[in-house]
Amino acid sequence: MISRRQLLAGGSALVVHAAAAPGLKAKPESDVVEPLKVSARPLDHFSRLNPTQRRFGRLEYRGGLLLASEHKSFGGLSDLVMSPDGGRALMISDEGNWISAEIAYDGARPAGLRSARIGPLRSSKGQELARKRNSDAEAMTLLDGTLARGTLLIGFERNHRIGRFPVIDGTVQAPSGYLTMPRDARGMKSNKGIEALTVLQSGTFKGSVLGIAERYPDPQGNHTGWIWARGEPRRFSVRDIGEFDITGAAALADGGVLMLERRFRWMEGVKMRLRQLPASQIAPGATIEGETLIEADMAYEIDNMEGVAVHTGPQGETVVTIVSDDNFNSMLQRTLLLQFTLRTDGVASRVQ
Repeated sequence: MISRRQLLAGGSALVVHAAAAPGLKAKPESDVVEPLKVSARPLDHFSRLNPTQRRFGRLEYRGGLLLASEHKSFGGLSDLVMSPDGGRALMISDEGNWISAEIAYDGARPAGLRSARIGPLRSSKGQELARKRNSDAEAMTLLDGTLARGTLLIGFERNHRIGRFPVIDGTVQAPSGYLTMPRDARGMKSNKGIEALTVLQSGTFKGSVLGIAERYPDPQGNHTGWIWARGEPRRFSVRDIGEFDITGAAALADGGVLMLERRFRWMEGVKMRLRQLPASQIAPGATIEGETLIEADMAYEIDNMEGVAVHTGPQGETVVTIVSDDNFNSMLQRTLLLQFTLRTDGVASRVQ
């Protein structure tokens, strides 16, 4: 993740253990989940220089929202999961909260959030996560079930771990256990841990968890990821292109993965990239490059884009949703929710 200081200045067979992060005194979940009022301003275009442009290579812009709330814990969105029909989203923040909401649409365009709620993530002892070291949630995927009743995997950095969080009646519960972390993950820097997390949907490794570190270079300078094959993490690499950091991942029905990337430099601002990693290349020991679908700079409606999810649209199309982390700094940054259709025709596009 980009630090707040930087931006202010310019098969599901899983091995678990019972490690718990320290926190505050536990409270019943019903006492701390609150209704959340979120305002949403439509973003009718993606390109600031060409507002009528809708197509960007294989991505077609559906619409977006600028989100805001007066609630003190709203912001810092680092990942999300969408329901299969796109009608509901569950998001996490890097301050240890979850947010659920229905998404209203005007045709294909997202129009607002309804029935939003916010609650704390907890330790396995049921305690609210008290310190940044324990609450820095950066990656999330749905392991099984639904957003009403299922199991989430949530990845944390600083205190690096991936927890299994049951969801009951749409409310995120305390974790039931944690994945076995790779031995070599001990070398990850505090603020550069696993930020991309998903479950492969088909192919040789169907049902396996895939995770990629934000920046943990291998000896060749490429990004490091792992596939939890039969519950054991096995390493692979993703080719580094232009020193972007990895910030999110979402599995596709064909066994491939969409990977979200972000780059920040003082002289150029923030950039976003979305790559498609083909199923045929995803395997332990592989070095994957994939296809760049889009690369966008600040001439486009982007911010610190950190989370990505997919769902199926009403015509059977694949819809990509991307959210941004405002670092709880609404003066300089924005919380954005953008949606695109992933087309099977057309060619990749680099937009700058």
